[in-house]
Amino acid sequence: MASFFNLTEYLMSDTQTNKTWGGRFTESTDAFVAAFTASVDFDRRMYRQDIAGSIAHARMLARVGVLSPQDCEAIVQGLETIRAEIERGEFVWSVELEDVHMNIEARLTARIGDAGKRLHTGRSRNDQVATDIRLYLRDAIDILLGEIARLLGGLATMAAREADTIMPGFTHLQVAQPVTFGHHLLAWFEMLKRDYERLVDARKRVNVMPLGAAALAGTSYPLDRHYTAQLLDFAAPCANSLDAVSDRDFAIEFTAAAALLMTHLSRMAEELVLWSSAQFDFVDLPDRFCTGSSIMPQKKNPDVPELVRGKVGRVNGHLIALLTLMKSQPLAYNKDNQEDKEPLFDTVDTVLGCLRAFADMIPALRPKRDRMLQAARRGFATATDLADYLVRKGVPFRDAHEIVGKAVRLGVDSGRDLAEMSLAELQQFSALIEEDVFLVLSLEGSVAARDVLGGTAPNRVREAAALAQAWVAEVVRS
Repeated sequence: MASFFNLTEYLMSDTQTNKTWGGRFTESTDAFVAAFTASVDFDRRMYRQDIAGSIAHARMLARVGVLSPQDCEAIVQGLETIRAEIERGEFVWSVELEDVHMNIEARLTARIGDAGKRLHTGRSRNDQVATDIRLYLRDAIDILLGEIARLLGGLATMAAREADTIMPGFTHLQVAQPVTFGHHLLAWFEMLKRDYERLVDARKRVNVMPLGAAALAGTSYPLDRHYTAQLLDFAAPCANSLDAVSDRDFAIEFTAAAALLMTHLSRMAEELVLWSSAQFDFVDLPDRFCTGSSIMPQKKNPDVPELVRGKVGRVNGHLIALLTLMKSQPLAYNKDNQEDKEPLFDTVDTVLGCLRAFADMIPALRPKRDRMLQAARRGFATATDLADYLVRKGVPFRDAHEIVGKAVRLGVDSGRDLAEMSLAELQQFSALIEEDVFLVLSLEGSVAARDVLGGTAPNRVREAAALAQAWVAEVVRS
């Protein structure tokens, strides 16, 4: 919808509209209705895609003999001039012309005359807007993939550097087992790698071309849709004209992938908020990504992670809006679909901003290794190691679990970790415990023992980080 201020302006004016489709009508569109139904305030961001689609359409029409070479050349030159006008800020957008398509076409006709009127031969705004959205979203996905790759590269590099940094691993936000910070960073890497792959996969379904479907039934002109698709780098034309103009499932799929991506960023943000607090004090966020308090001079607020965490609700809302938009529409095109753009555009803007913030911030994190190590020494993080030690001595796991639970009880009562108890104290729970148990109860021994694929052993983390760095380098090259 047009902005509130534009609607107010039109409600207070006597403006009459002059539609390019007005031949059927006996009176001008009401000024309020013109402002209410116009989309140019937000869809004009697709001007590059609209002009690219029109140039390809014109060249195809000339190729099949529907346009003369002279008209085609005039159209192409005129559109390129209009693109330059827009980019210089000289183009005057008109609400009376409804949308980006009619604004550009009207300007083209004003510049080159009747040749501009021939451009729309064999197409409708229905297939034109569907093509523009796909071109726009394809470009947006490529930009987002680049930002995800940049963030992934930062995570992989930091994971390699922090392969030996011990920190507590948590379940239920309670200390569970020791892990390395590098291992934790690689968990974030795997989440975002799947997001990258989801967008790559979604892009395949974006990259098909509606142009040539016309209003809903195709056209009687001898269009070469494969040639147009080739000019616009689409993988193929849409196979069914009704489907081509009426569905926005590709936009919904993208927004669903974006919602998952934002969920992962939000989980990362939550940990950064916790870790940068005085209670955890695991990391120091760079000052340039934080703000202070207007009243409390000691405060350093993690505003960037908090804002990223908050913006996931915005993208989730856009996903629901798009699903609801499509759920009751009969074939083919309906005016409802004008409402697809603002949620889609805002999703792109929101995700891009969050990714750029994190891609800049994550490599600049300063881990507080001593604080992480101290925290890992609390909460009996090596209790499972003691149970595994007993199992290797022949004790059934359930019995070992109970034995270690009793040892932990002593630790709770005496305020000591398992590694701080004497051998004699531990042996009161099982005579099978010997001096070598203290190798098992050390944090370094615990993480080193997880020497399996996907485990937290430092050598496994370095191996996984190297593979992650190689994966990022490959996707960047491709």
